[in-house]
Amino acid sequence: MRTNYCGAINTGYLGQTVTLFGWVHRRRDHGGVIFIDLRDREGLVQIVCDPDNVETFQVAEKIRNEYVLQITGKVRKRPEGTINTALVSGEIEILVATIEVLNPSLTPPFLMDDDNISEAVRLEHRYLDLRRPTMQSNLRLRHKVAMAVRVFLDQHGFLDIETPMLTKSTPEGARDYLVPSRVNAGHFFALPQSPQLFKQLLMVSGFDRYYQITRCFRDEDLRADRQPEFTQIDIETSFLSADEIMSLMEGMIRGLFKTVSNVDLPDPFPRLTYADAMHKYGSDKPDLRVPLEFTELTDIMKDVPFKVFREAAEKTDGRVAALRVPRGGELSRKEIDDYTSFVAIYGAKGLAYIKVNNLADGVEGLQSPILKFLPEETIKTILARTQAQNGDLIFFGADKTKVVNESLGALRIKIGHQHGHAESGWKPLWVVDFPMFERDEEENRWQALHHPFTSPADGHEDLLETDPGKALSKAYDMVLNGSEIGGGSVRIHRQEVQSKVFRALNISEPEAQEKFGFLLEALQYGAPPHGGIAFGLDRILTMMTGSESIRDVIAFPKTQRAQCLLTHAPSTVDEKQLRELSIRLRQVETKPS
Repeated sequence: MRTNYCGAINTGYLGQTVTLFGWVHRRRDHGGVIFIDLRDREGLVQIVCDPDNVETFQVAEKIRNEYVLQITGKVRKRPEGTINTALVSGEIEILVATIEVLNPSLTPPFLMDDDNISEAVRLEHRYLDLRRPTMQSNLRLRHKVAMAVRVFLDQHGFLDIETPMLTKSTPEGARDYLVPSRVNAGHFFALPQSPQLFKQLLMVSGFDRYYQITRCFRDEDLRADRQPEFTQIDIETSFLSADEIMSLMEGMIRGLFKTVSNVDLPDPFPRLTYADAMHKYGSDKPDLRVPLEFTELTDIMKDVPFKVFREAAEKTDGRVAALRVPRGGELSRKEIDDYTSFVAIYGAKGLAYIKVNNLADGVEGLQSPILKFLPEETIKTILARTQAQNGDLIFFGADKTKVVNESLGALRIKIGHQHGHAESGWKPLWVVDFPMFERDEEENRWQALHHPFTSPADGHEDLLETDPGKALSKAYDMVLNGSEIGGGSVRIHRQEVQSKVFRALNISEPEAQEKFGFLLEALQYGAPPHGGIAFGLDRILTMMTGSESIRDVIAFPKTQRAQCLLTHAPSTVDEKQLRELSIRLRQVETKPS
């Protein structure tokens, strides 16, 4: 019987006999005395094998890294000068009485305390990678976060209710993962992108406070913060306003950070409208650690000789904006060229700038290739609006509003963090008053900015049919340090309003019945006002741990090609399985090499 975890033994156990199980982290032979660092999920403890215990010493001589051991021994103080203050067990060691090898190990492909391992090797041997202290710490934190969420929601009357993993395909968001049905040949289930419709149906059912920490699936292009399967803290409640839901959820996140990380988040979180966020920062998830803001210049550029600025200002969807960088005049020409290449990623065709050398000298105190194309009054207005100071640099974006926002917004973050303009700590906020719809130019139709079940803002219901582009919604996103960690809304609870939204999205009545008929019917049976939110558990943990990738907080993640290197999934299946599912594969065309 194990009496203790290795990493939890301290001076309080001096003189006691303990039995431990664990893995050999490292073995050291010091001229007759063998030391073994034994590791389990709680940490390390030093084991001493004395040659006077001949039987035990002979076993210890054959032990190698990652062998699984059972040891029994007495806890004693370490000799002076050998204390390791970095370990809970750093003041003690175990003098072994008996030692048993429960299982030997092949030589592992990497050491468990090596942090410079290629991710491909780590994922291929994930069961070993998960033994590393960093990964053990990450998954322990994941457990603590999930437990803190459950405790909070339980204390506030929320019920943990499971919703189906096999459901109906409603491709209005990302691509679905489809699951063929053997019993119903030619028909398919879809894995849920979220439990959205089922949690709304639970509100109709009278379970007025629901939550679920659940897996979701989206067949989309992957990035560092995306996985084909991910975990969502899914929450829905009835009879609360948007403000009440935000206040409750803010309390949960504030308590979570305090409980798990001893971090005090502000009370309350600041709020910013979507329009203000895009106007000031070019992003609906602004990183408030970077205080730099855009300056609007569109109105003064419509008559300037500089064609790039003038044409952007004249466009219906155009924008000219400036980003003042304090002390940016120190940037070298190469750095400016690198930033020009960087904004090109977001569609910007260039990056104009003005260096402010000496305001007292007027235009002569400025440095820029575009000055000759701008009237002096325009230059004065630019300097006044940006509140430029000597030594500053002003960058300009001029193009379609979307391009300017994305390119200058990304530049703002990059420069802010690279050149000391970013503050430390945590900066949460709520972004509110989102538009109901955004325009899909390729298909020439409106699409839901969040999802089609989001309620229009008070007084905006009529705009769904008269001017959808101006309709605002009762949606709200929680943003932390430039990442959206939670998104939610008050939902539509009246069938006639839901039908108006479907019409605005160019979803015909037969199509709406085919895809969402069960919801439209349920809304006619006394559906209560309701709303909710979903938090990305993986994303929150990535931020808490300071990890570079979401993969570092998931036990068995996929690669950016949506593959599992450990199990080699996805894989082919045999012809018999395909026949049972009434599926025949197309021949994959191979291009000649």
